[in-house]
Amino acid sequence: MEQLIQHLKSYYPLSDEASKALSNCLEKKCFAKNDYLIKAGRICRYFYFMERGALRGFYNLNGKEITHWFGFENTFITSFHSYITEQPSVENIQFMEGSIMWAISKKDLTGLFDRYHELERLVRIIYENYYIRLEERYVNAQFKTAAELYSDLMEKSPHILERVPLGYVSSYLGMTQETLSRIRKLH
Repeated sequence: MEQLIQHLKSYYPLSDEASKALSNCLEKKCFAKNDYLIKAGRICRYFYFMERGALRGFYNLNGKEITHWFGFENTFITSFHSYITEQPSVENIQFMEGSIMWAISKKDLTGLFDRYHELERLVRIIYENYYIRLEERYVNAQFKTAAELYSDLMEKSPHILERVPLGYVSSYLGMTQETLSRIRKLH
């Protein structure tokens, strides 16, 4: 839990009182490879921090899995649309490795916001960072070639290529495995 609190303080300073109150609401959860954090059709009621592990978010479209994001250590995880709207998730979140997560319910987190405005600011900053990454991914998908997307991935997130099966990587990049193989041979 100390790793989480220190990571949070890198976003925004937290008082000892707020840190303690947050710690009291966190629950440690362990997951095995291939477990699901959330399945499509279920409501996501928790906000998570990944201490260790790897997972992916994906949609099912006409019987095909479309991977749209990955999560690794020191990452905040939730099915954002479901968590915020309290509507059923349209995505699945599945572990690719055994993982350790810290969970806080939406109810508990909202209660902390009312008592500790610094926590509300902190989570706003986390949401802003998420939005920026989402917009960058959207823009890149619209304007970059497959080769450029792969080059960007190698430059900015080489750990993905080391830890994620290539089928998931090709789906994430929006290309077939054959196209990804051809591009990799050129690099």
